[in-house]
Amino acid sequence: MISVLVVDDQVLIRQAVVDILTDADDIEVVGEAVNGLEAVEIAGAQHPDVVLMDIRMPELDGIGATEQICADPALTAVRVLILTTFEEDEYVVAALRVGASGFIGKGSEPEDIVRAVRAVHAGDSLLSATATRALISRHVPPALPVDRAMLAALTEREEEVLLLVARGRSNQEIADALFISPHTAKTHVNRIMTKLGVHDRAQLVIVAYETGLLTPGS
Repeated sequence: MISVLVVDDQVLIRQAVVDILTDADDIEVVGEAVNGLEAVEIAGAQHPDVVLMDIRMPELDGIGATEQICADPALTAVRVLILTTFEEDEYVVAALRVGASGFIGKGSEPEDIVRAVRAVHAGDSLLSATATRALISRHVPPALPVDRAMLAALTEREEEVLLLVARGRSNQEIADALFISPHTAKTHVNRIMTKLGVHDRAQLVIVAYETGLLTPGS
């Protein structure tokens, strides 16, 4: 059973999302919050598998709440999925930078919201690696401060794998490109995440941009 905390200051949206998730046999809503402060408090108490987080909220917004949750050593297993609208793209990038695992539009179909929660919980490679790259390409300046030191722990092959992940490639596609098995590709990806201290592929996309390994539009 996947435990979920739903965070949104708009009652109708929050209730609609709760109803959608409650209808899924493998998902349990363990809490609701109306702002970021409540989200952090409830996440600390309940340790949900996934936090479905709105961005614009009073007292503490979704970016600040995401940062606090993702920085808490006691909540390393918690994944944050951002609830967003198209005009909030730049805020989504900020949320991804502080640790969010992905994003889903508020206008998405119910089955897509359920699928996204399952994907974030599973660390599914299909969740928004390509979408994350497209989003960042639109909102990250071409000239970022480059910190190549972050890549010092990686081997040359691991850098190749990281670049392919950042370009939205699946484990099978990485295997095909590098003439290795999908299992070996998965092992490389997991090892890279461990070395870089990140927990999913969305975060690897961020690292690729921040280190200059990948640039917007490349």
